[in-house]
Amino acid sequence: MEILRSISELGKLRGPIFLAIGVFDGVHLGHRAVISTSAQHAQAANGTPVVVTFDPHPEKVLRPEKAPHLLTASQHKISLIRALGVRHLLIITFDKQFAATEPEDFVHELVTHSKPLREICVGHQWSFGKNRRGNLELLGKLGARWNFDVVGIPAVKLPSGEIVSSTAIRRAVEAGDLAKAAEMLGRDYTILGTVVRGDNLGKKLGFPTANLSAHSEQFPPNGVYFAEAILKGKTYPGVVNLGYRPTVSSERSDRVLEIHLFDFERDIYGENLEVRFIRYLRPEKRFENVDALVRQIERDVQQARSLSAA
Repeated sequence: MEILRSISELGKLRGPIFLAIGVFDGVHLGHRAVISTSAQHAQAANGTPVVVTFDPHPEKVLRPEKAPHLLTASQHKISLIRALGVRHLLIITFDKQFAATEPEDFVHELVTHSKPLREICVGHQWSFGKNRRGNLELLGKLGARWNFDVVGIPAVKLPSGEIVSSTAIRRAVEAGDLAKAAEMLGRDYTILGTVVRGDNLGKKLGFPTANLSAHSEQFPPNGVYFAEAILKGKTYPGVVNLGYRPTVSSERSDRVLEIHLFDFERDIYGENLEVRFIRYLRPEKRFENVDALVRQIERDVQQARSLSAA
């Protein structure tokens, strides 16, 4: 997949250009509908489809104090979009200067550098430009002015009638409803993190763990999970502990995300792991001593191994 970093780079692509634009946090079923529709229209017209997204998430610039935890930080989002078979991804840096761009100016720049721009596909409630003044109606008027088509994808709903959205998925993950999150995502919920050095406590207890520095993504509730880690395209089963480790930590610090991978002994410091949460096993709790903790970890691992073999 080719990653473009400026709108002007659209000029090097063969036209007509079909743009699927959105923040795409989570790359959920609604986002996939935007991306796949644009790709289908491009294929029918022998054009070039391009996915356009923004980094960082606009809320982190516009309202940092209220910015939500992400479902997918940028690196994770790129990986998921690549997995959809996308060949061209334009990532626009979202800063205060870009946020002040009038919607007409933004679209005019897309038109200027596409040779030619044939279509823009977005979600039906997408807003853009200064003060979020741009919307589907304005986009349609600009399309008529500059001769490109506009497609607004209606909301994608679950069989229950609930609308798929990043906000709804975030709430489901936070509440531990991973089944609902997976239904809206079209995949199991995962967190991407970089393996960092910890205190080696797991190794001392006989269960070495990889400590992950998550990229600002939404955590499910604290507890122990049967999980899988994806490393360079290969999947490894294991047990995740998420929380504050009350038995061995005397003071409450940041939440720790650590995973014990079965029969795994490689040094992977600095590597990125994508952790897939499969089954909640038990809540985090304080044990009377370390020996009791070790006995419980042994039971957790045994239960997770049984689930892995099923």
